[in-house]
Amino acid sequence: MATQNEVIFRLARSSRSVPRARALAHAVLSSWGVSQGTLEAAELVLSELVTNALRVRVPSDRQVGVRIARSLEDGLLRLEVSDAGSGRPEVRVPEDDETGGRGLLLVEALAHRWGVEERTGGIGKTVWAELKAPDIVAEPVGREVAAVLVRPGQWVRVWGEWRAVRTVDTGPYAAGGLAVVLGLDDGSALRVNAAEPLTVWNGGSSSAREGGEDEPG
Repeated sequence: MATQNEVIFRLARSSRSVPRARALAHAVLSSWGVSQGTLEAAELVLSELVTNALRVRVPSDRQVGVRIARSLEDGLLRLEVSDAGSGRPEVRVPEDDETGGRGLLLVEALAHRWGVEERTGGIGKTVWAELKAPDIVAEPVGREVAAVLVRPGQWVRVWGEWRAVRTVDTGPYAAGGLAVVLGLDDGSALRVNAAEPLTVWNGGSSSAREGGEDEPG
């Protein structure tokens, strides 16, 4: 199987999406072999970026996109969080009695560099941050198994993204044989031949799979 150098998922506009993003980042970065210090810094940076994206005033059905990528050659981790809102976040220095407003200060302190880009082919923006991670390793996140072996609670890579598997059913396949029908977290279903290979990921911590409709899609 080819080395997986990025993980893409979506989060609902819910406060529960922040700990889910952290749990997913922890699972991905642990599998990539980053040091504990880099892992903790990346979790904090991603938490702040997701928190800011959730505060943007957009319709509640607009999800937050997250991309975690690595560059083995450059020894860099890249965290991207996209939202449908306008404007550009700016670093500000809050007053001593303010309880918030320090998120981007933290990002600026922990990241090698960060910035904002317009979303390609869509509305809104992407806020990104890169962290130095010279210890990342070239190992795949997922593994290939026959579709019939996929289980609820795992993640499956389809349509270029990771999606949580909610249900697994079987039935006749149109061309003959057995079909597997995977109910996914966004309400869609994937129907494939039982023997078709799919890339799956156990998702690491169970906290990344709690709840229902708020999972990344």
